[in-house]
Amino acid sequence: MDYSELKFTNNFVFCKVLENNLDLCRELLELILDVKIKEVALSDKEKVLDITPDGKSVRLDIYVEDDAGTVYNIEMQVAVKQNLPKRSRYYQGMIDLNSIEKGAKYNALRKSYVIFICMFDPFDKNLPIYTFTNKCSEMPELELGDGTAKVFINPYGDSKDLSGEMKAFFKYLREAVAQSKFTERLCAEVIKVRENKEWRLEYMAWISALEESKEEAREEGREEGREEGREEGREEGIKNIVEIYYKFNQPPETARAAIIEKYPDMSKFFIDAAIAEVYDL
Repeated sequence: MDYSELKFTNNFVFCKVLENNLDLCRELLELILDVKIKEVALSDKEKVLDITPDGKSVRLDIYVEDDAGTVYNIEMQVAVKQNLPKRSRYYQGMIDLNSIEKGAKYNALRKSYVIFICMFDPFDKNLPIYTFTNKCSEMPELELGDGTAKVFINPYGDSKDLSGEMKAFFKYLREAVAQSKFTERLCAEVIKVRENKEWRLEYMAWISALEESKEEAREEGREEGREEGREEGREEGIKNIVEIYYKFNQPPETARAAIIEKYPDMSKFFIDAAIAEVYDL
């Protein structure tokens, strides 16, 4: 899609709009969570959470905190992915690790929300909003009270019980049609992002880097495939050698010697296993 046609649901546009318009970000949080928030600010921590040098890092779309210290992570999710529950768990854990200093007490952990705005129904239950908190299985009304929540937005769900503002937001997500003051402001900011020449260049560079990384991944996959094919070919070749020597009543030692001569770097374990299978050792 051309840069001038990008919508709010595009990850790049989504981030630019909310990062540079924190009042809109605050209003979005208030709308989704049905709470009042005085103000929000971008977190002092980086959006890329990399707790350990050799660990898996996480790049968060929107990472803000309010005046009460509550942390919010908002993610735009357009492509259907089956691992969203595990991803939300991982994000929440990384946020916790990122927000507490070494040696601090557990009560220093802040209240946090991980919010996925999905352009599909993540659980196929037709709910417009799925909110998950930790509760007791034996007594669902008993909350664990750990201060965490995971929220999944589905603009295609049954919206009959939602407020007019939320219905308008859902329509904007689905059709890019603004029918409320809030969505009109979102629409205006999206246009500003499209008209920003510096951000256009940044987007093009981002897309280029993304394509390069995809091509590298594809090449790695092709190489792995070739290697797997070679490995499978070698294994099949070894089995054929064993079966030929067995058919002509040759001892297993002769078969082993022939295999080692042809495949000197092949695993001794695999050779022995192939011989044992055919010779019924």
